[in-house]
Amino acid sequence: MCAKKFDYNICEDDVQMLRALAHPLRLRLVKELMNRGTCNVTQLQEALQIPQSTVSQHLTKLKQTKVVQFQRRGLEVYYKVQDDKVNHVMGTLFT
Repeated sequence: MCAKKFDYNICEDDVQMLRALAHPLRLRLVKELMNRGTCNVTQLQEALQIPQSTVSQHLTKLKQTKVVQFQRRGLEVYYKVQDDKVNHVMGTLFT
């Protein structure tokens, strides 16, 4: 019986998501977004009491790996977590 061929391309997206979540501050950002629903950088900065530039830097990484989605509203950008895999991973970590 032949083993089914493993598709590394599908796995790579999951690996990138886990790498992004492996940073403690990014975990806090994602958890805060899940608790609040949708936030802009200022709201996250105030909630976590960290510099705005730090929040922006980590949100960029989370956007690149598609852990968070974003929507521009006028001059502000709002972020949210809408990926079922991310919700599942976070639920597993924090239950």
